[in-house]
Amino acid sequence: MITVTNLSLSFNGSKLFSDVNLKFTSGNCYGIIGANGAGKSTFLKILSGQLEATTGEVTISENTRLSVLKQDHYAYDEYSVMDTVIMGNSRLYEIMKQKDTLYAKEDFSEEDGLLASELEGEFAELNGWEAETEAAKLLQGLGLDNEIIEAQMSSLGGNEKVKVLLAQALFGQPEIILLDEPTNHLDIDSIEWLEDFLLDYDGTVIVVSHDRHFLNTVCTHIVDIDYTKIKLYTGNYDFWYESSQLMQKMMRDQTKKNEDKIKELQNFISRFSANKSKAKQATSRRKLLEKLTLEEMPASSRKYPYLGFQMDREPGKEILTVENLTKIVDGVKVLDNISFRVERGDKIAFVGDNEIATTTLFKILMGELEADSGSFKWGISTSQSYFPKDNSEYFNNCTLNLLKWLEQYTPKDNTETYLRGFLGRMLFSGDDVLKPVNVLSGGEKVRCMFSRMMMYGANVLVIDQPTNHLDLESITAVNNGLIEFKGIVLFASHDHQFVQTIANRIIEFTAEGLLDKRETYDEYLIWKKNNRA
Repeated sequence: MITVTNLSLSFNGSKLFSDVNLKFTSGNCYGIIGANGAGKSTFLKILSGQLEATTGEVTISENTRLSVLKQDHYAYDEYSVMDTVIMGNSRLYEIMKQKDTLYAKEDFSEEDGLLASELEGEFAELNGWEAETEAAKLLQGLGLDNEIIEAQMSSLGGNEKVKVLLAQALFGQPEIILLDEPTNHLDIDSIEWLEDFLLDYDGTVIVVSHDRHFLNTVCTHIVDIDYTKIKLYTGNYDFWYESSQLMQKMMRDQTKKNEDKIKELQNFISRFSANKSKAKQATSRRKLLEKLTLEEMPASSRKYPYLGFQMDREPGKEILTVENLTKIVDGVKVLDNISFRVERGDKIAFVGDNEIATTTLFKILMGELEADSGSFKWGISTSQSYFPKDNSEYFNNCTLNLLKWLEQYTPKDNTETYLRGFLGRMLFSGDDVLKPVNVLSGGEKVRCMFSRMMMYGANVLVIDQPTNHLDLESITAVNNGLIEFKGIVLFASHDHQFVQTIANRIIEFTAEGLLDKRETYDEYLIWKKNNRA
């Protein structure tokens, strides 16, 4: 158990959060959410002891081992993969090295023998004889080949290092696990394995994540950082989000009878209490939800952007035909004789690990690259708007303010009020629109790009990794906007819920060619799993 008492943190005289009193107990998974800059990762560092709070204390039960997902991918370059994972239990690793040093001594004394006996006893208690087997299973579960176990960390790629550090955090059955964005750079299979691992885990998990599907699957509670407070709510992210929206609606509408609203709330809770992601935790979650009262429901101060894509004209029957497209990039054939047709009503998600292929295809379709061979043809009634994966060329070396920047892309002469309207939808208001665009954060630049896209009235949207750099509020807004859009969408994203709720067709680049399925993402994953088996 972790107990947080009267905790506060201030930076430069400004309070990040204050008066925090929480308990984190075994058998539960807590998802930490909050707007960018609210202090999610900072709070995690306080819990782990890496950062000292201004006031208050964090108490961890005696003889409790806490494990943290490390963020420095180069910290273990001098060690082997196996050693790095086992370092997740620092005491066990220390004993192993002490033993090796002792047994390597030429003048092994009686005193050394007594020390060795003590170390062997503690080694067994820490399950040391199974350490390498456990480490190998963790690495295998995360999709790493057995061949890399004895490799040096310095020889691994970035995504491989992420998986090794995650295995390190999970190693040795710690009582508490703290994870900061654990699904970043993981493939779908690895994320699913991690979800199953955490659902079967009996200790305490506290996780920061922007992956809503992950939060919905593993979390029993949501820890919301808002109003400079940190509050604990029962349920997963979707439950928190919908109940937060409901509470805001109730607060705005004081004229309606409270009894009717309470009944609505009770029906809402009842609906969610029967919604289980895994059978093991369904009963405990239902009991927690049944105890909720009106006062325990969240009301958030955070603002959500609004995305509304309107088409200037309906697309005709012919949308897009791609025939035998081939493209070599830096000596590698990233597109190999690709052919497919896009039809009216299609919302196609391009999924899988081959991001270069998808980005290259989108660039060719939008006229930024030329194919080496093959052809494509847009229907005469179509108009396209593009969200590139890398937007740096739109902002680098540009000193224009937001208004002037957006004015460049206005299809016709429009007033400042008109431009402010599109920027306002993406939460740029007042003097914000006078900021130079070259000082904007990654998330602000993404919101600028969406302001630009909304002006065009296109009936085809081509969108490459739109959720990068966005907080949960903006991701939700983009997600809802694309669900409501009546035109055609071609997009790529790693966000499971984003893909599942938008796409009605899935295309994946594989070594054997295109996999093209007219179905939802979850249906596609089930199909892949069954056919792989």
